Amino acid sequence: MTPKYVAPSILAADFANLESEIKMVNSSDADWLHVDVMDGVFVPNISFGMPVVQAISKHNKKVMDVHLMIVDPDRYIKTFAQLGSNNLTVHYEACTHLHRTLQAIKAEGMKAGVALNPHTPVSLLKDVINDIDQVIIMSVNPGFGGQSFIENTYKKVRELKEIILTHNASTRIEIDGGVTDANAQELINCGADVLVAGSYIFKASDPVNTIENLKKLIS
Repeated sequence: MTPKYVAPSILAADFANLESEIKMVNSSDADWLHVDVMDGVFVPNISFGMPVVQAISKHNKKVMDVHLMIVDPDRYIKTFAQLGSNNLTVHYEACTHLHRTLQAIKAEGMKAGVALNPHTPVSLLKDVINDIDQVIIMSVNPGFGGQSFIENTYKKVRELKEIILTHNASTRIEIDGGVTDANAQELINCGADVLVAGSYIFKASDPVNTIENLKKLIS
């Protein structure tokens, strides 16, 4: 059985106490730290830019899982590698030449990911599935934290898992948006490998315990 990962999303953290929030994640059972970069163009929100990512990287001890919700992500691949990204995910909808982008990410020594918006079918990844290290299925509309989980996600996860198995690929399935203890187990049962959780973790009264319980639930 392949390992299952929990990736707290720093987008939901207290930005005024970012260092302490990262240290909390470091001390927890979390596997990855998920970092959403938004440009206000691809999505209707701006999160943070390179200086903040660099500051996060300085304190982070987990795998840094960077999710670019930006237009023309190719311009910044080398930069995010230099900032300490371990995984770099771009949106299918933002890439004209996806295969080329994936190869460029790998050339910088990072794992290459592709994110799909809720309306984008997983079938579009068939021809490049063996080049993708992880697929982020957006289970909310990208741009803001704290949104409700989209139920059609379960179906998309099952369909993507079938594509991965059919092509004998090693691609991981990552779920981003509205993840809680209420849907975590079902997502894993459908084929998910990585669960990104933001508000559910950072707004909890005991985030470390919440991460521990989520990890136990899916392991």
